[in-house]
Amino acid sequence: MQDSELFNIAYNWFNQQGWKPFPFQEQTWKAFLDGKHGLLNAPTGSGKTYALWFPIVLNYIKTHPNYKTKHKKGLKAIWITPLRALSQEIKQSAERITQDLETQMTVGIRTGDTPNKERARQKAAMPDLLITTPESLQLLLSSKGYEKTFKDCSAIVVDEWHELLGTKRGVQMELGLSRLKTICANLRIWGISATIGNLEQARQVLLGPSSGHLKNSTLIKANLNKKITVKSIIPEKMETFPWRGHLGLHLLNEVVPIIRKSKTTLLFTNTRSQCEIWFQKILEKYPEFAGEMAMHHGSINKETRLWVEQAIRNESLKAVVCTSSLDLGVDFAPVETVIQIGGPKGVARFLQRAGRSGHRPGEESVIYFLPTHAIELVEAAAMQKAVLDSAVEDRIPYLNSFDVLIQYLTTLAVSDGFYPKEIYPEIKQTFCYQGIDEEQWQWLLNFLVMGSQSLKSYDEYKKVELEEDGKFKVNSRAVAMRHRFQIGTIVGDATISVRYQKGGYIGTIEEYFISKLSPGDVFTFAGRNLEFIRIKGMSAHVRNSSKRTNKVPSWMGGRLSFSAKMSELLRQELYTAELPFSKQSIEIQSLAPMFAKQREESMVPQPHQFLIETFKTSDGYHHIFYPFEGRAIHEGMSSLLAYRISLLTPITCSLAFNDYGFELLSDKPLDIQEILDNNLFTSEYMLSDLQKSLNSNEMARRKFRDIAVISGMVFTGYPEKGVKMKHLQSSSELLFDVFRDFEDDNLLYQQAYTETFEHQLEEGRLRLALERIAEQEIVWKQCQRPTPFSFPIITDRLREKLSNEKLADRIKRMTKILTR
Repeated sequence: MQDSELFNIAYNWFNQQGWKPFPFQEQTWKAFLDGKHGLLNAPTGSGKTYALWFPIVLNYIKTHPNYKTKHKKGLKAIWITPLRALSQEIKQSAERITQDLETQMTVGIRTGDTPNKERARQKAAMPDLLITTPESLQLLLSSKGYEKTFKDCSAIVVDEWHELLGTKRGVQMELGLSRLKTICANLRIWGISATIGNLEQARQVLLGPSSGHLKNSTLIKANLNKKITVKSIIPEKMETFPWRGHLGLHLLNEVVPIIRKSKTTLLFTNTRSQCEIWFQKILEKYPEFAGEMAMHHGSINKETRLWVEQAIRNESLKAVVCTSSLDLGVDFAPVETVIQIGGPKGVARFLQRAGRSGHRPGEESVIYFLPTHAIELVEAAAMQKAVLDSAVEDRIPYLNSFDVLIQYLTTLAVSDGFYPKEIYPEIKQTFCYQGIDEEQWQWLLNFLVMGSQSLKSYDEYKKVELEEDGKFKVNSRAVAMRHRFQIGTIVGDATISVRYQKGGYIGTIEEYFISKLSPGDVFTFAGRNLEFIRIKGMSAHVRNSSKRTNKVPSWMGGRLSFSAKMSELLRQELYTAELPFSKQSIEIQSLAPMFAKQREESMVPQPHQFLIETFKTSDGYHHIFYPFEGRAIHEGMSSLLAYRISLLTPITCSLAFNDYGFELLSDKPLDIQEILDNNLFTSEYMLSDLQKSLNSNEMARRKFRDIAVISGMVFTGYPEKGVKMKHLQSSSELLFDVFRDFEDDNLLYQQAYTETFEHQLEEGRLRLALERIAEQEIVWKQCQRPTPFSFPIITDRLREKLSNEKLADRIKRMTKILTR
């Protein structure tokens, strides 16, 4: 059948639906049928699923002309989704095509949620089209005879590639693809990505930088100019001393009219605890929303989450308070409005959330920005500019993740075994391991067979056997079983399930929060007030309570930091405060009283200036620095500076930082002039100073826990019998200390430090920030009292010590004194 005839089949189908294909869909069909690989850059809700399911089915029709009467069973295409929640929708799209075109093709899902019965059925006969996750693909590679399962597979599509890129799940995907390229003769590899800054690099990582696949590939962009409107919710009375945490709820009454006038509204919060608080407060103040409002975040049980998603589609919910759990791909036509509570910290995340409203090709997306404190209005204005300029962050891919590679090699050894000389060239072709050398490869192979040098007398670390013909193979059933349980790269903090005494499951909470509760304590979770009874095994038993409480679980993942793009946009926006009033955005104009107060006591810096403020309060001597680079960078920079100052003068400082700046608080004043004369902001010797300044051992030790779990050195336990995080932490710490003392050339030990500096402290960005400050004129303002800019940093430090109510009282008193 000619390509033109195949296209007619697709056009007819689109006509029947009352649609017309977009140019990018047609381009993708053509490229795929021409045998090309590629990356499709398309926003959510633009029809990207049909851009790739269609050519997969058309290609089958092309190679099987009597497809309506004869059916050849077996796996023909794989669709990878990072989120299990999306698999149902992807399946529905595929089935619409396969059934309407009478192809007899079957569609199946295989994720962590797939029942055992269904898995057994798939083992006997694979569906033609399989929807799965990166982890489940690795599980298939760990089964005996996997080559036979995959040999006729002609396509693999990696959806939401921007979400996987820059994570270890992305590395896992690179390794899976490297194997499939060898065993599937006619495999076409495609990725789908929403907008990221480094699209070209994203294509290289997907296809392998030196592979023939990259040469025979294309990048297709869906140039659909989606209109996004950002509206800031500006309070009538603007505070001159902003502080984090109260302004958000002050604007609750402004939010309710927006909810009332929309069919469905999603309220995005940055943290699960903020999500819980907002849900409670809206219902307390507006009880009439009961039954029309729900909550959605990653720790709530799956049944509730699915019910909420379905209720949004059915238009039976007026509002949903959620976190990033609803960021990706879920297609909700009825959502008219999105409200972002607090700065989203990144442009891509903001655009992704905006795209949840008007989730149809050609429709306008409306997103309201609700600041949780006044300075966040600067972020709102920066976001408007980002939307206009389509300025989006890069995703930085991982290099040399040896823990993921060890897991992958064990997977191959568990299935049919592997010969190093066959697998090494495949691995060298991936982006992550393009720089791996023979010596490192040999180290990894020795590690699989003997454990590391310092552990070779312990049999439990010897998992893989080297057979006489040179094959690496796992022959122990126990080792294979434990390995399959632990395939994956997402290592969270230990979670404990929350259940009613009678057994009803509510969701999961991190262990460290539960460990702080005593029996009888009441906390808010999943929209209910719960009284803690006891811990039994890996479950916390609770009962419903009518008591009021201000205890809300906090999750470790809650502290997001600015992306580099966001910091740059924020600085540019802040500098406009010194422009004539008519040239300022409405947000900057509304902050005029705060900027006026800031100028009274200090100044608003210009692009060529770097501001340092010092003042004294009853707490001690405050020294505040404003790089406007984001929390993660300020954490590293404040430690670096404190360490360098301690070399000049014996002094102890406590550090506090937020996204705008950082504070060194000491019991005696620092000589700022001496700091400047000694060039303490230099980027020279940065890495060695950083290692000495931070407790880099402690940070690397925490990072090593994840590496030990991913590489399989530490076992997390069987389902329902999880190993307590305390034990995981202590076993991985023991290993860390052994390597530090006896084997510091261990690749996994070294990887812990590399990841700490490159990914957690963003060493590259810190260096650029120091180089920028070196070019600026440093302005030191000796103030009499705290300034509006410094206020959020000071109050953030108080938050650690005081409960919310006491903090609010303390801040009222402070504000009264400052505004006299």
